[in-house]
Amino acid sequence: MANPGSQGPGSPEGVRGLVSDWSSDRRVFNVPWGKAMMWIFLLSDIFIFACFLVGYMTMRMSTTDTWPDASEVFALHVGGQQVPLLLIAIMTFILISSSGTMALAVKYGYEKNRRMTAVLLILTALLGASFVGMQAFEWTKLIEEGVRPWGNPWGTAQFGAAFFLITGFHGTHVSFGVLFLVIMAVKVVRGALDDQRPGFLTGRKGRYEMVETLGLYWHFVDLVWVFIFAFFYLW
Repeated sequence: MANPGSQGPGSPEGVRGLVSDWSSDRRVFNVPWGKAMMWIFLLSDIFIFACFLVGYMTMRMSTTDTWPDASEVFALHVGGQQVPLLLIAIMTFILISSSGTMALAVKYGYEKNRRMTAVLLILTALLGASFVGMQAFEWTKLIEEGVRPWGNPWGTAQFGAAFFLITGFHGTHVSFGVLFLVIMAVKVVRGALDDQRPGFLTGRKGRYEMVETLGLYWHFVDLVWVFIFAFFYLW
């Protein structure tokens, strides 16, 4: 016979209990629940990016048509000279630099230095936004030159599809990362992480561990770009 005081999973108390379990400050594998969930999310993202890059390499090696020369396609004219991969090099430098500012934000976060943490989070967001802006410029330039998912002026038609899919998916990750950085900076400025209370646009209790969890996401996005840069632009 069922216990009269027990509540089934379909009851309001059961639903509230489930939500409380998922949102409480639990630890798994001796790390905070939020950080463990971030690692699981990043693992799933690794599989997606790996499928994209492996598919790209398979397509490029199997195509019989000429693959466009990246040094020509992504060149910029500066002072009357054509400089290969100039914009891509600047984008890469900016994104790698943002990993440094993010690491410092984590450091000052654990020191509970609210001012420096917020400044470094905003600086990281500005670097990320600059990267996205340059990527938008790159897309606009190539679209004006006739690059489409189904064709381009320089060679095999699959080039455009691979370019827009891989760089677009990564750019979306960076864009969301910039949004999360701004939200986290607002939470830091408001003192939500010091008081361990719900903050800006979230009902989760704030802790400076959240800055490190966000840093994991940002470093992952930067690392993925290194592989895209190597396989798509340098190959």
